[in-house]
Amino acid sequence: MPFERLTHTAPVPVDLVTASGSGLDPHISPAAALYQTVRVAKARKMDRDAVRELVERHTQGRWLGVFGEPRVNVLELNLALDGIRSS
Repeated sequence: MPFERLTHTAPVPVDLVTASGSGLDPHISPAAALYQTVRVAKARKMDRDAVRELVERHTQGRWLGVFGEPRVNVLELNLALDGIRSS
């Protein structure tokens, strides 16, 4: 199966290249999640807008509105993607 190169106009979000590969932290930035929507939609044979909507729905804000950064729980997002695909 030939590899089709995905083109992005935005720079790669920093947490995609600097975050730990240990898998201990299940969160990525909303920018990192949105950056991957084209690839995820293609791999799952889904509409890109549906994937983007799920990312936005699973984006958590700052704790108490002040602390930390907005984040996406990858495990919860993947479970939601699995649920849509199986229904």
